[in-house]
Amino acid sequence: MIRLVVTDLDGTLLRSDHKFNDEDMVSLYRLGEMGIIRAIATGRSPFSASTVLPADFPIDYLLFSSGAGIMRWSDKSIIQANQLSLEVVQYVIALLVEMHADFMVHEPIPLNHCFHYHSSGKLNSDFERRINLYKDYSQPLITGVPFPGPASQVLTVLPDDIERFNAISEKLKGVQVIRATSPLDGKSIWLEIFPEGVSKSGGIQWLCSFIGGLCPDNLLALGNDYNDIDMLTLAGEAFVVSNAPSELKNKFQVVPVNDEAGFSHAVKRVLKLVE
Repeated sequence: MIRLVVTDLDGTLLRSDHKFNDEDMVSLYRLGEMGIIRAIATGRSPFSASTVLPADFPIDYLLFSSGAGIMRWSDKSIIQANQLSLEVVQYVIALLVEMHADFMVHEPIPLNHCFHYHSSGKLNSDFERRINLYKDYSQPLITGVPFPGPASQVLTVLPDDIERFNAISEKLKGVQVIRATSPLDGKSIWLEIFPEGVSKSGGIQWLCSFIGGLCPDNLLALGNDYNDIDMLTLAGEAFVVSNAPSELKNKFQVVPVNDEAGFSHAVKRVLKLVE
């Protein structure tokens, strides 16, 4: 029996024009009326999520920064947060500088939309675009000087080169590495570094324990990208929208694209909702 519905945001519930399908909004309200818990699991920070989610959006929880933190939506209180220790941050910075990577070190939750950045000096348009988007909240990282404190995550912006991703991720020890496709250019690889155990599935499991009486069989999950795989694998009912990579579509149930209310198709297929 489905008691919890979790969906990714960008490219899944959120349309390409950064608005929501009317049909999906109706489905979210229906789920609430049925007593089913609704959550969004996104790579966005609370600040970034707030730019597309109005305060009265019909969800119960927001799992943000790929599960590093969880917000109770009704009062916007953060009920769970993780961070990288100062020692781990120093280790990660040193390794990424050595590997000539472009990266951002994000402040602890809830100010994790603020970051320090380091450029290798090579052309990286996706990296530059993200800095420009957050120009009021970012500053250059001074290498050679110890970083002043812990961090919520470190984000490395790579070209669409899985071998480069693997080369860096294999060297990183004692942290959680998550692969995501850049929501900015749709092709660059974002290598996200979190504390060990942080992931969308980890956040969902924490939430199930927090609420009580929930298990993976009670979960319906919908996603569209590589950072959703662990969440989809956990769920009793797992779907991807048809704009997801073929690798995911070959593994999970497929519904229409995000622009055509794929979320509602998944919900109706499982819960047998009628108009």
